[in-house]
Amino acid sequence: MHRLILMRHAKTERAAASGLDRDRALTARGLSDAALMGRVLAEKKLRPDLALVSPSTRTRQTWDAVQEAFGDVEVRIEPRLYDASPDTIRRLVQDAEDEAGCLLVMAHNPGVHALAYDYLTESAASPAILDRLSGGFPTGAAAVFEVDVAGRCAYDGFLTPKAFGGGADD
Repeated sequence: MHRLILMRHAKTERAAASGLDRDRALTARGLSDAALMGRVLAEKKLRPDLALVSPSTRTRQTWDAVQEAFGDVEVRIEPRLYDASPDTIRRLVQDAEDEAGCLLVMAHNPGVHALAYDYLTESAASPAILDRLSGGFPTGAAAVFEVDVAGRCAYDGFLTPKAFGGGADD
């Protein structure tokens, strides 16, 4: 693996009709932002070979909208990504590192945010970059990392829908 994209699902409704958090769906803005982020990633040549996606409705809907910009990508719905800790996400990334040149993980906060911040800290990212991510990980955002041969992740970008004309960062 030479590139890793950690992405949070797009904007969701506050509650699902079922009352279950897993069933929360994207809002119209969320669908629009997800499609926008797919286009942004594709334009930046950040097309994944493999996507690991949480089984929640909102992450699957986000992936479906993002994937439209990529075409055919191998996708795995990974139950352990639902509400996963940073350590769980890290283990899943490590387990998949030999399967893809570019891996995208579509999951939830706080796990995605915490792992992105951990990678930045481990790679001695600049204070400005650490400060940018310490402010949060908005819906639809993607943290991009270059991965060296030893599996170490170095910051390569932080993309948000707002930066490309989408919804507000939240």
